This record gives sequence, C-alpha cells and structure tokens, in this order.
Amino acid sequence: MEGFDPELFTSYASQVGHGGALGISYVGHGEDWVELGLDYQDKLIGVTRTGVIASGPIISLMDMALSMAIWVKLNRFRHQATLDMRVDYLRAATPGRKIVGRGECYAVTKSVGFVRGHAHDGDPADPVAHVAATFMFTKSWG
Repeated sequence: MEGFDPELFTSYASQVGHGGALGISYVGHGEDWVELGLDYQDKLIGVTRTGVIASGPIISLMDMALSMAIWVKLNRFRHQATLDMRVDYLRAATPGRKIVGRGECYAVTKSVGFVRGHAHDGDPADPVAHVAATFMFTKSWG
C-alpha cells in the first residue's frame, strides 16, 4: 500500500509519547481497518488484587487504532482530533493476555471520519469492548 504505512507509523509511535509509554504495537491492517496490540504489563493493572488492566490503556489503544483506520482508508495521514468516542465494556480483560484493538473506518465526509471497532484478548468473538467514534479533521499547519 502506497501512502500511509500503519506498520511504519506504529513502529515510530511505539517508541515515543503515549504509544511508547503503553507499548502499543502493530498487528495488521487492510483497506479500511487497523489492528494494534497492547501486551499485558504490570504497570497497566487497574485493580492489583485481580490483575485486570485498567480501562485507560484500552481506551488509548482503541483511539489510536480507530484514528489510524481513517488514515488507511484515505491512504494518507490527515490531522484530526477525536470528536466523540463511546466505549461499551462487555467484560474485564483476562489478566496476562494481550489486548488486540481493531478499528474500521466505514465512512468519511469532508470534515469527519466515522469508525467502529472492538477490543479482545484472544478471541474476536468474545470482545472486551465495542467502540464507536467520530474524528474531526483539523487544519494542517504544514
């Protein structure tokens, strides 16, 4: 795929900033979808006695996967901001398992990208969460 390369972008983002702090990694992509991974880490645990990963890192994983799905569909990077994101948690993630977040871009208008996705910990048919979001395109300064 020419244009936007999600694997290259994720290799950079996994070393700096928020993506780097969380250890988000590239899993795969298609024409309108991206999958990213979040390995289980003690520093991400939200409830010590259960070992369950906190919701914040999963939300960040999904925000990045959903955002990148728009760039893959457009085949280019475009400045954007998360306008709205709804996360419906279906169950707690299983301690010790990697979380995979899949974002799919299903529509793009002049000013908004529409995406949906899910997070799972090994079985896409048994999701941890469903996500729906919109991203507003912002003015490029460069």
